[in-house]
Amino acid sequence: HLLLFLLFVGPFNCFASYSRATELFYSLNEGLPAGVLIGSLARDLRLPTASGQHSASVQPPLSFTLASHGLGGQYVQLDNRSGELHTSAVEIDREALCVESSGATIFGGSASVSSSPSPESCLLLLDVLVLPQEYFRLVKVKIAIRDVNDNAPRFPVPHIRLSVPENAPVNTRLAIEHPALDPDMGTNSVQTYRLRDNYGVFTLDVEENENGERTPYLIVMGPLDREMQDEYVTVIIAEDGGTPPLVGSATLTIGISDINDNCPQFNDSQLNVTLYGNSSLGTHVATVQAVDMDLGSNAQITYSYSQKVPQPSRDLFHLNESTGAVTLSTKIDGDTPRLHRLIILGNGPGCIPAVITVLVTIIKVMMRPPEVVPRFIANEVEGVVYLKELEPINTPIAFFTIKDPDEKYKVNCYLDGDGPFRLSPYKPYNNEYLLETTKPLDFETQQLYEISVVAWNSEGFHVKKVIKVQVLDDNDNSPVFSEQLIELSIEENNVPNAFLTKLHATDADSGERGQVSYFLGPDAPSYFALDKTTGVLTVSTQLDREEKEKYRYTVKAVDSGFPPRESIATVTITVLDKNDNSPRFINKDFSFFVPENFPGFGEIGVISVTDADAGQNGWVALSVLNGSDIFVIDTGKGVLRAKVSLDREQQSSYVLWIEAVDGGDPALSSTAKITILLLDINDNPPLVLFPQSNMSYLLVLPSTLPGSPITEVYAVDKDTGMNAVIAYSIIGRRGPRPESFRIDPKTGNITLEESLMQNDYGLYRLLVKVSDHGYPEPLHSTVMVNLFVNDTVSNESYIESLLRKEPDISVEEKQPQISIEPAHKKMESASCMPTLVALSIISLGSIALVTGMGIYICLRKGKKHHRADENLEVQIPLNGRINLHMLEKKPMEISNI
Repeated sequence: HLLLFLLFVGPFNCFASYSRATELFYSLNEGLPAGVLIGSLARDLRLPTASGQHSASVQPPLSFTLASHGLGGQYVQLDNRSGELHTSAVEIDREALCVESSGATIFGGSASVSSSPSPESCLLLLDVLVLPQEYFRLVKVKIAIRDVNDNAPRFPVPHIRLSVPENAPVNTRLAIEHPALDPDMGTNSVQTYRLRDNYGVFTLDVEENENGERTPYLIVMGPLDREMQDEYVTVIIAEDGGTPPLVGSATLTIGISDINDNCPQFNDSQLNVTLYGNSSLGTHVATVQAVDMDLGSNAQITYSYSQKVPQPSRDLFHLNESTGAVTLSTKIDGDTPRLHRLIILGNGPGCIPAVITVLVTIIKVMMRPPEVVPRFIANEVEGVVYLKELEPINTPIAFFTIKDPDEKYKVNCYLDGDGPFRLSPYKPYNNEYLLETTKPLDFETQQLYEISVVAWNSEGFHVKKVIKVQVLDDNDNSPVFSEQLIELSIEENNVPNAFLTKLHATDADSGERGQVSYFLGPDAPSYFALDKTTGVLTVSTQLDREEKEKYRYTVKAVDSGFPPRESIATVTITVLDKNDNSPRFINKDFSFFVPENFPGFGEIGVISVTDADAGQNGWVALSVLNGSDIFVIDTGKGVLRAKVSLDREQQSSYVLWIEAVDGGDPALSSTAKITILLLDINDNPPLVLFPQSNMSYLLVLPSTLPGSPITEVYAVDKDTGMNAVIAYSIIGRRGPRPESFRIDPKTGNITLEESLMQNDYGLYRLLVKVSDHGYPEPLHSTVMVNLFVNDTVSNESYIESLLRKEPDISVEEKQPQISIEPAHKKMESASCMPTLVALSIISLGSIALVTGMGIYICLRKGKKHHRADENLEVQIPLNGRINLHMLEKKPMEISNI
């Protein structure tokens, strides 16, 4: 039953579907980008969209599908939900899709491209299925592709040739067989043609046939004459009707073909010729020549006698129909008329003949002329004798036999013409003459000689035999340079393969013997190149003047003769300087040691600098970049000087930067570091810092133990080294027992030497001398040390009054001595060992006691001497600097301990 139901219902469904088929028509321009909207199928079919359906509806949404993705389907994109049709990424090209007038449809399944017979239509056909079943229908979409002006006219050939006869009448129309093609349609196709230059005699017209094809025609607007101008070259331009219009062009050559519109013409109407009666057969009488301005067969001329020429004259003189040459054809005798009028016609095709008259006058001769019979010894061809140059003198050329045919008259001969030749009788024969050279021939001086052997008889009749002598060249000349010494110059740092010069040598010989080739001599460096043919001299590498300034080598010019000859010239090349080298100091760092207090503008040192360049580029100027207010430098000599005297105590060293600048443009420079170290001299005496005044004093208690330090004298020296080593000494004393106090020469410490007694109370005044160890003469200062020995200071004014009195102190001229010895000497420890050994040998019983006592004694002595040595040590600062403002010494109060 189900099968019967389907068979019954199925056909009705088909009929219903076909009845709901729909057709839509759209149009768009070709060449549009992807995404351009073509149309909305849902809107144009008035189908409900998803937004128009009730929210409660359970019906599925509409679906749009291309029936088949064929050829046409690749150019469109169909939105399955909205039914919007857009252009795809594949650009539509109307000219590629629709072949004009083809009338063919290219099917791609249910989507196809159709070309209508109308040239204006190009259809893209699509079949679209609309689902679901409730809205099912088959929609046939037709998209008309509109043409745009995207193609310029193009001639099928770049050069068009057209032939026009020169007698073409005005308004003659000639079709141009290769019209321009334009794939576009309608007004976008070719509309007009024009000529860039019409020469005033041509124009163009366009004819359109029933198929709409436009053919250009060339129209003749004026008379043509091939003899005046046989060709016109112009440019034909095709223009379409687009906006803006596009054009294409081709070269149009209009050739003017010849017609027979010119006839032969003679330049003269009559020729007068004289002919001797003894002339031999074949003697040339005259040649006539007519001219026809036409071409080819139209210009072909033949020559003939007029009917007016009598037969005897025709028999006596032969006329060549092609060349127009008239020659003697029969022998002249006594009955031959003396005057002949030869009327010659120049005949052209279809033309009236041109006429010229040749008037021949025959001079009758009663005797036969002398005969000159040559017999050549040298090589002779057609009357030309060939001799090599440099042939020796008296080279024979030919024998000449001179004779009289009638044997009645005496015949003589001579040589006529210039040249190194001689004609002399050849004895012992009569009437035999030898032609020979009188000096060597030179091809470079003269190549051709023309001489004549003239024979005449006693009646004065002359006969001339002309001989041409051609001198053959020999390789007898070497190439010659235009200059034997070729002086060149080039700047250094040249580009590779730089041109230097073009050598030129000439060779007077001819042919290969005069062809010159150029070669470098064996002394030429390998980086120079010389072109064998052109003589161009180049250098393949960069030249450096500082490496080599002068080049000198030879070049050769060699000809192509056999054997070859050559000549030599000398090339000198001077490499010109460029400022490519910076000044160079002999050292990057200079150090100078200068004693302080060196006089101003004294020579501190010489800065040596060099520049490898030459001339102005090598001139160097020195300047001080820093410290120019103190130091100056001699630009020429490089001498460094100080403007003022230098004090080491103010500044012990200076660091300068010296710049060297050359004289080039642009200038190059370099710098060097200069270190100036000031050497100390003993120019500062010791400066006593404590006691601060000669009027100060110190209270010393009588109970002070011997060896106790009382006070000290402290001084510094601004100098360095031995100039700053200070020694202290007491050079004057005053007091109850002045010897009670001593001063350490190194430290300046003043100590009590002996115990003070009751009668030692009072004021002690010690004059201390502070001296350095400078060279050559030490400097010193003095200070007064005042010590008041008492239990108390009860009356300060009394002490001050004593201090104000001038002390009566005698000065001792004893120099302080400082012994500088190494520390850690153990002088006595070694001397104890023999004693211990002796005591141990003397008494075994008392060995312990003696050994213990000996060790005790030795140790005590060693400590004592070691302490003394430590006190004698002196630390000598060489480069130390003391900040005097940081030092402050206070008086020391000594009490009994």
